[in-house]
Amino acid sequence: MPKHRNLLKFCTAMSGLLFSVLFATSTQAQSLNNQLFDRLSSAAPKLNPSVLEAAFKATQCAISNGTAMPERLAVIDFSLPSSEERLWLFDLADGSLVLRELVAHGKNSGDREASAFSNIEGSHQSSIGLFKAAESYSGAHGYSLRLDGLEPGFNDLARQRAIVIHGADYVEKSWVNKYGRIGRSHGCPAVDRDVIAKVVDNLKGGQLVFKYYPDEEWLQASSYLNCDSGNQLAGSLQANADDASRS
Repeated sequence: MPKHRNLLKFCTAMSGLLFSVLFATSTQAQSLNNQLFDRLSSAAPKLNPSVLEAAFKATQCAISNGTAMPERLAVIDFSLPSSEERLWLFDLADGSLVLRELVAHGKNSGDREASAFSNIEGSHQSSIGLFKAAESYSGAHGYSLRLDGLEPGFNDLARQRAIVIHGADYVEKSWVNKYGRIGRSHGCPAVDRDVIAKVVDNLKGGQLVFKYYPDEEWLQASSYLNCDSGNQLAGSLQANADDASRS
């Protein structure tokens, strides 16, 4: 009987220790999450905090569901007019801003401002949600980047629709000065030709791209925005740092 009591005490003690360790790890991870979010926010003061928060949440959810920890994250805020620089590209390793640039929307999504989005081939509209940047290639628009949509019903036909990041002559500040907006694409998030190589090289191979618009249906239905992913982002950051230190 004493042996059983001792075993029970040991198990209770170990359970308490395990809980303490898990609680401390969770708290530390949450702290790292907050620190990274604060760094990104400071690096991009013109980016709406609620948009950054949504991108951050979607990234956490993707990681918790098996997506490899990204090194970089691109955020596009389609609630802003095309005359404004509404593409932000972040380095998640140090929370720095790699670039902020103009980006086009589809010609059937709107004129100066986008308000209509689609996942249908031939719609010539932009699509919103979380994407994974895939392989680079050279095509009709030169050096470009294929995107794979991760959200069924909202953007998962991106590759089928040939929704890619490419350079375009109509994505320049001279267009804004002349027309009050930049040109429009067939649904692709086109950027200035002067920065396309930098955008592609920073995103290709599995980085994440988040396109935002306050569409109520998407906000309510997106599995990436309504996901209890805990502290996966911070945990993955720490794991990557640990792997790097061992290599």
